[in-house]
Amino acid sequence: MSETAALNGADFRSEWEGRVAFITGAATGIGLGTAQAFADAGMKLALSYRNEDDRAATEQWFASHGHAKPLFIKLDVTDREGFVAAADEVEKTFGEVHVLVNNAGVSVFGPTDEASYDDFDWIMNVNFGGNVNGIVSFLPKIKAASGRRHVVNVASMAAFLPGPQAGIYTASKFAVRGLTESLRYNLAPHGIGCSLCCPALTRTNAWKSAQKRPDDFAESGFAPAKEGELEQFGTAFELGMDPYEVGAKILRGMTLQDGLILTHPEHGVDFAEEYMKQVKALPIEACPPGRARIEQLRRDAMRAADEGLVIAMDDLT
Repeated sequence: MSETAALNGADFRSEWEGRVAFITGAATGIGLGTAQAFADAGMKLALSYRNEDDRAATEQWFASHGHAKPLFIKLDVTDREGFVAAADEVEKTFGEVHVLVNNAGVSVFGPTDEASYDDFDWIMNVNFGGNVNGIVSFLPKIKAASGRRHVVNVASMAAFLPGPQAGIYTASKFAVRGLTESLRYNLAPHGIGCSLCCPALTRTNAWKSAQKRPDDFAESGFAPAKEGELEQFGTAFELGMDPYEVGAKILRGMTLQDGLILTHPEHGVDFAEEYMKQVKALPIEACPPGRARIEQLRRDAMRAADEGLVIAMDDLT
C-alpha cells in the first residue's frame, strides 16, 4: 500500500479537531467514507441523507467506533428551501460552520442523442444544482466563521474524461469543475480553501442511481436497462477504491490546501493523451501583441487571486 493510501483521518487530527463540517449524500459511498475520515480527525459532523436504512447503518458505525452521533438532516439537494433550513440547523446546533463537502450525485448513463428534457433536468439539477445550492446556502455562514475553513466539491474523473454513455453526467461534472476552479479564486481572499475532488472507480452503489429516479423526472429518453445489465455494471464498482481511502485523501488535500484532489493513480495515461490532443489542436501561428497582452493579464490575475488578492474587472484589461 502506498504512503498516501495508508493515511487515515487521525493523521490530520491536529489540523481539524473540533471543526464543523456538513457533508451531502453522507450515508453511503464517498460521502460516508469522507464522514468517517472526518470523524477520525475529530471533526463535528452534520450529514445529509435520503434513505432511513442508510442513516441507521451510518449511526451504528459512529456508535461502534466511539464517535459522537452526527446531526442527521434528511435532504434532497435539489430542494433550495431545504438547503437553507439545513444550513440554519447546522449553525444553530454547532455555532460556526467551517467545512462544506458537496458530494451527493447521481450516475445515470445512456446515449446523449436519445436523452429527454427530464434526463437533462434530473442529472444536472442534482449533480450541478446540488453544488450551487450548497454554496449559496452555506458560504455566508462559512465566511462568518473563523479559523480553518474549506469547501470541497466532489466531481468525478468524468470532469476531465468524457465517455459515449455518459454525456449528461460528464456535462454536470465538467460544470462542477469549472465552478470550483473559479470559486477557489473568490474564496482565497477570505482565507477559505476550496478543492475540486475527482475520484474514479470507487466501491459504492452509485450504479443503482437509475433505480431511484424521481417521479417528477420519469420521462426518460434512455431505453430501460436490460435484465441484469445494471447488476453486471455494478460488478465493476466492487473493484473500486475503498470510500474511506477517498475520504482520507480529501482530508489530506484540504490540509495541504490542494485546489485539485485526484485520488486514483491509474489515469496518468488518460491525462497525457488529453494534453497532447489539446496541444495538437492549437494552430501554429503568431499571436497579435494586443491579444497576447490580454492573456498575460489574465494569467497574472489568476496567480494573484490564488495568493489571496481580490481581482476586479479592471485588472483584466
